[in-house]
Amino acid sequence: MSVRNLCRIILVGAGAAIAVVGLLYWQFAPSPPQERSARSQAPAPAPVSVATVTRQDVPIHLSGLGTVQASLTVGIRSQVDGKLQEVLFTEGQRVRKGDVLAKIDPRLFQAALDQAIARKRQNAALLAGAEKDLARSKALAQKDIGTQQNVDQQQAKVDQLKASIEADMAAIATAQTQLNYATIAAPSDGRMGVRLVDPGNLIRVSESGPIATLVQIQPAAVQFTLPARVLPDLREAMARGPVEVTAFDQDNRRALDTGTILLIDNVIDQATDMIRLKAMFANADDQLWPGQYVNARVLVAIKRNVLTIPSSAVQRGPQGLFAWIVTSKNNAEPRPLQVGLTTSDLTVVASGLSEGERVVIDGHYRLRRGALVSIAKPQSVDARSGS
Repeated sequence: MSVRNLCRIILVGAGAAIAVVGLLYWQFAPSPPQERSARSQAPAPAPVSVATVTRQDVPIHLSGLGTVQASLTVGIRSQVDGKLQEVLFTEGQRVRKGDVLAKIDPRLFQAALDQAIARKRQNAALLAGAEKDLARSKALAQKDIGTQQNVDQQQAKVDQLKASIEADMAAIATAQTQLNYATIAAPSDGRMGVRLVDPGNLIRVSESGPIATLVQIQPAAVQFTLPARVLPDLREAMARGPVEVTAFDQDNRRALDTGTILLIDNVIDQATDMIRLKAMFANADDQLWPGQYVNARVLVAIKRNVLTIPSSAVQRGPQGLFAWIVTSKNNAEPRPLQVGLTTSDLTVVASGLSEGERVVIDGHYRLRRGALVSIAKPQSVDARSGS
């Protein structure tokens, strides 16, 4: 064998030995620290938020959109023709019943009253003379000096003057009323609106509009509608006593006032299948303003001491409704549910859960049966927040 061939054999053998050693090292050598950690690490707990199943009283509300109305709206008008002499109110002013709001020039009405009084006095004087003449005529007739015809004529004159005096009294009453109408007073407590007629203008009853409008908003009314299908619940609630209504602002965020239902309309609107209701509110702080849109929330009943969970805990699956519960070992398990009243915030549990159990309200998509979870701070929902 030549030296060259011997060197070639030695090189091939050395390469094969190195390959075998490398293969053995790759199979049996210890793993790097990162690889050992990845292999030994268990699945991370799924982060979820939970709430506790609680017992509480749950109010049952019916909500409808409504409009605030004044309990009284009066157009302040003159009842007599004449020049508007004076306006005694300020626009937007709160007034009391009987406060003088405006005056019409009273001179013509005062003159008419004085004339009627003078006419009555004149007829009263004529009546006194006629009664004396009648008495003399009767005395002469009894002595056969005068005639019965003369007595009858004097009696007719007396009766005529008495009737004239009665007419004069009616004329005085009319003139006094006309004079009183020249002073325009507030018919009730309320708030004045914008002045529509300025002093100096001629007022005509048959042609002129109101001087201003007075509205009474303490109390105030709210007219709203509800679906006709809830009519039996409303009537049942009203049979038990006054039904509470809370008026919320248009965004349904802030409670404005609380009142009671005054009436349910006597007919259902067939076009919309809605029933109209009217509620009254004390409105002591003037939170309700005529024409304002509000949300009326009617308390028809209260479910006492029922199991509740946040509505976000309720899930729907192939077998129906369920909720993910968290066990004492922080494992997630699905639990079938039967529910009752449901609002945007809260659900009444009819069956399937017990008081004190924890239900998942956020993080459902990460869960599978038996999955380990990490829990955020438990939450609860107040039944008063829903409707």
